[in-house]
Amino acid sequence: MENKILVDNLGKVFQSQNDLEINALSDLNLSVAENEFVCILGPSGCGKSTLLRIIACLEKASCGTVFYNGREHTQPCQEIGMVFQSYSLMPWLNVLDNIALGLEFARMPKAKRMAVAQEYLDMIGMSDFGQAFPYELSGGMQQRVAIARALANNPDVLLMDEPFGALDAYTRILMQKELLRIWEQNRKTILFVTHSVDEAVYLADRIILMSSSPGRIKKEIEVNIPRVRERSNPRYGKLTTDLLSLLEEA
Repeated sequence: MENKILVDNLGKVFQSQNDLEINALSDLNLSVAENEFVCILGPSGCGKSTLLRIIACLEKASCGTVFYNGREHTQPCQEIGMVFQSYSLMPWLNVLDNIALGLEFARMPKAKRMAVAQEYLDMIGMSDFGQAFPYELSGGMQQRVAIARALANNPDVLLMDEPFGALDAYTRILMQKELLRIWEQNRKTILFVTHSVDEAVYLADRIILMSSSPGRIKKEIEVNIPRVRERSNPRYGKLTTDLLSLLEEA
């Protein structure tokens, strides 16, 4: 398969307030194929979110290169969308206007962008909530809107930084199912950061396991379990157990 994202010898060093160097990422190499769903899993502080922000060009690498579709990627672009852990919705805009925000920035005519926003609102199962404001929605509903907003811009690649981390366990499972449904409809390339082993096994085609700081790729695991995945499947349980052991070593 053709690589959508290629990360070559990436490194990131932060400078602390005390002029100490914090080595967040070192010698990191990663490829993500077209239409692939890849989860990045690792202990807290291993640089998962930093890696995603560098790929999105929201952060600069200290060394190394990111390629998108075979070309060096150095500026944010509409083709690479991002969903953050916080919902990041505009509280003064209703749901439809929040979803259409990127399209407005792209100067799409109002009638067309409202039609696109409604299409994605329907896709996330919230057709009747277009005029609602973020404060009127549950956490899970707000995150659905954030995902719809990212998808409405029609990105080629979707970067997701622990988007369900703030949700309760039940809502998180519902949102995982919803994300897979949307992904199967759209077949975007997804790079998804999580600290949950269960979430990675449930969602991913492939899991990238990172080591502690400085973040490096410790292991890559193909998840050869057919979807829809059942948590009662012995293979599911074994992979979860194996990953937990590897995380302890990391």
